Amino acid sequence: AGEGSAPVPGDGAGPAAPERVLFPPTFSVSEIKNKQRRHFMFLRWKQQQRKEKLALKKKRRKEREALGDKAPPKAIPKTIENQRVYDETTVDPNDEEVAFDEATDEFAPYFNRQTVPKILITTSDRPRGRTVRFCEQLATVIPNSHVYYRRGLALKRIIPQCIARDFTDLIVINEDRKIPNGLVLSHLPDGPTAHFRMSSVRLRKEIKRKGKEPTEHAPEVILNNFTTRLGHSIGRMFAALFPHNPQFIGRQVATFHNQRDYIFFRFHRYIFKSEKKVGIQELGPRFTLKLRSLQKGTFDSKFGEYEWIHKRREMDTSRRKFHL
Repeated sequence: AGEGSAPVPGDGAGPAAPERVLFPPTFSVSEIKNKQRRHFMFLRWKQQQRKEKLALKKKRRKEREALGDKAPPKAIPKTIENQRVYDETTVDPNDEEVAFDEATDEFAPYFNRQTVPKILITTSDRPRGRTVRFCEQLATVIPNSHVYYRRGLALKRIIPQCIARDFTDLIVINEDRKIPNGLVLSHLPDGPTAHFRMSSVRLRKEIKRKGKEPTEHAPEVILNNFTTRLGHSIGRMFAALFPHNPQFIGRQVATFHNQRDYIFFRFHRYIFKSEKKVGIQELGPRFTLKLRSLQKGTFDSKFGEYEWIHKRREMDTSRRKFHL
């Protein structure tokens, strides 16, 4: 090269030029006044963030492969769930007080196999088509359940009739603007009664890649993350809806999964593809519940005594505080 020519990176004539950083550390998209330019630069910035994250992930994977067995254990990522604020009512399975409560509460006859679940599913007054179809599909999930459509009959008159006919639970599906939006679950004859807000309802025909219609086999029941005393009571209410002995030949599973106080319901059928692989098909319906209140005794909106009521302004002060 002649005199005054710049050194070529990598030819040994001088250090390689550092890679140009697209966005400096002090860069702020909000300082850009032009809206279109600001949106374009934000997308570029997000793209760079993704590339840096993937490069760091690839680098760490190579380091772990190089270290082999000497590699340090993987760091557990921080989530809202594992950063949860400790609740003093968290249930210890070995607690004698919890065992005594379970032996004497309203669900003890069911868990002692003295009663067989018999469920009445009803609706708000004069239900519309979507609510009717949801109740019919829910009845195929819960064995020994019967659907009754209300025509102006008050719940206070329905409950004594249910008790006289040996029903163990009453489920009421409420609707608003033709959409199911609430569920009341009352354990008979002595309560308690839980009121839930219902959302994200999907009927069978609305579920993609769904399996065939469910069979009449009693399903297995899975209850996840009901860890506090309140959550323990709600979990026992759901468990008491299903027979004790599931029919495993049907390969059907009803799941109530609690995450951040939202209860997600799913109904699946599984099949063992091999000794290690299991395939599942969702059968439907699916819905999400949010507990609003838990009331002692059967349904009584005026004079009922409440064990727990969700008060948003007082209770929702922290995103890491959960009640179930």
